[in-house]
Amino acid sequence: MKLYLVPSPIGNLADITYRAVKVLEDAALILAEDTRTSGFLLKHYNINKPITPYHQHNEHKVLQHLLQQLQAGKTMALITDAGTPGVSDPGFLLVRECIRTGIPVECLPGATAFVPALVNSGIPMNRFSFEGFPPLKKGRHTLFTQLATDERTLVFYESPMRLVRTLADLITYFGPERQCCVSRELTKMFEENKRGTLQEVHDYFAEKGVKGEIVLIVEGKS
Repeated sequence: MKLYLVPSPIGNLADITYRAVKVLEDAALILAEDTRTSGFLLKHYNINKPITPYHQHNEHKVLQHLLQQLQAGKTMALITDAGTPGVSDPGFLLVRECIRTGIPVECLPGATAFVPALVNSGIPMNRFSFEGFPPLKKGRHTLFTQLATDERTLVFYESPMRLVRTLADLITYFGPERQCCVSRELTKMFEENKRGTLQEVHDYFAEKGVKGEIVLIVEGKS
């Protein structure tokens, strides 16, 4: 009886640990954010185990059923489309309930998109704040107003469709000269790390367009 949280590659399928593969091979059931996406990973490593959806739209509905199976002795592994479960991905609710009911939980180390983005940004990383995806409307003004005076390096995830707008908003709240780095398609064939001021990076992507998964690193207030 145990729930394993298993990080999955953020792009390159080789970026998975031997231990993660072993845990997936041994699990009685694999919970996946998207069974089609995870199916490619499992097929690549010849892992043939039962797989069921677990995502933000059904996690409340299936929670009690999963807890009952765990309490009955079943071992489960939770994976998401990319990265570590619970980091801007489903996972927290199930982990919290497992802890509350005495079910052992173990999180394996592994891929998380913001770590390589932060390390190769060239921006100080001794103190940083992970903010995940910025709010679309409600709370956006409050968040950016608060963060404008934060001295820590700031880490955001963002959709390619909203990156240019977010950079423009950050220019409004933080000023155009704040240093930043946009890491795009990390570990994939077309990986790109665009460094510069908020204004420079905004203008670059406004002209070029944006594709792929995005991590945005922004310098703290000096």
